[in-house]
Amino acid sequence: MKRGVLIFLFVAAMVLADQGTKHLAETSISSSESIGVLPFLSLVNVRNEGAAFGLFKALGNKFFIAVSLLAIGFMIGLLWRGRDSTFSLSLILAGATGNLIDRLLYGYVRDFIDVFIGRHHWPAFNVADSCLTVGILWLLISPAVKRPIGKKPMGKRKA
Repeated sequence: MKRGVLIFLFVAAMVLADQGTKHLAETSISSSESIGVLPFLSLVNVRNEGAAFGLFKALGNKFFIAVSLLAIGFMIGLLWRGRDSTFSLSLILAGATGNLIDRLLYGYVRDFIDVFIGRHHWPAFNVADSCLTVGILWLLISPAVKRPIGKKPMGKRKA
């Protein structure tokens, strides 16, 4: 199967997982409800009108739509060029697309995963946010994984 088709199928699967889980959370959990899953994990139903962690809400939905479209275009461009970081870029593309769909349809992003320790909660997030986070982290650490620390890259040797 061609590389482009595999990338499209992977991104589509991640976006469908994101949208499906958001729909399930939205239709199954009221906005005041918290369903305990593990001692550190609950499912909730939260509207996020800002960026990561609800920050920059004052910038408005149109700003975040524009940023999402730019990020999506940039990821498609990098993937089109055949970059080595296909997995990372595909995850970032899927995450940006999943949250863009929410912004276009609802004017906010639907979050439902609540991780916490005691009374200290990480801001609620979703599958698209997870794709973005893993994609960005993998993009940052993959060069170190491919080339152990302290090793110099192979190249032309001077005679």
